[in-house]
Amino acid sequence: MVVNNTAERRHLDLYPASATIAQGQFVFGAGRAANELTSWITLDRGAVDLDPNGEVEVTVDLRVPANAPTGEQYAVVWASTTSDTNPANAVTQINRVGVRVYLDVGPGGEPRSDFSIGKITPARGPQGQPSLFVNVANTGGRALDMSGSVTLSDGPAGVRAGPFEVVKGTTLAPKQSGNVTVRFPTDLPDGPWKAVISLESGLVKHSATERITFPSPGHHGSAHALLSGLTGPWGLLGIALVGGLLIVGVLAVLVRRRGRIGPSQ
Repeated sequence: MVVNNTAERRHLDLYPASATIAQGQFVFGAGRAANELTSWITLDRGAVDLDPNGEVEVTVDLRVPANAPTGEQYAVVWASTTSDTNPANAVTQINRVGVRVYLDVGPGGEPRSDFSIGKITPARGPQGQPSLFVNVANTGGRALDMSGSVTLSDGPAGVRAGPFEVVKGTTLAPKQSGNVTVRFPTDLPDGPWKAVISLESGLVKHSATERITFPSPGHHGSAHALLSGLTGPWGLLGIALVGGLLIVGVLAVLVRRRGRIGPSQ
């Protein structure tokens, strides 16, 4: 469903475009950049004109060819609107709202999703804000969108703090590794602290415990080995096509998704 939540009539272009995962981020291709996955995606319409608060249903069809290569591929289905052309304004604004597409091609059921927690590095920025960098390795066969929190305890005079949420936005492709970041209040004491790190992606959850001390402003502390092993239940990310709603400007788009998609015969 495409919805115009503005007070003006809007022309929206609808199209698939490429995406990839790089340096821990889900990265959108420029403009209408294509990849192999986008060639398998068709929409029942390429554009719509909607009155204020108008809506229309848009069908997205994804047909995977029988000879498609195995592995994960990424794309996004966009609804895009361009600002009115004004000769006095040299800047054209383009607002896009999209639904991410994660597609895995392979025989049998879903590949296993899993990750491991590696080195944990405390730091303080130049302005004194403490943070924690947690290295995560994607050891499974599906892309992971990381979330979680850190709780601090056994601090100076037995102080406890948190939980503090992980900064959102870290996405790891299979076999990739990267850091998730947690930021703390500037007035947080250096420690030492007992840090309990709890991370998850979908149904997959792991935790680790480390003794940390924050360094002086502008410095990173030494990376430490984990004091406790990984814990938490294993799970599977249960769908092949995952929609992540991204909201830009004043538009909202919902694209009806189908279930598990396999190679067409």
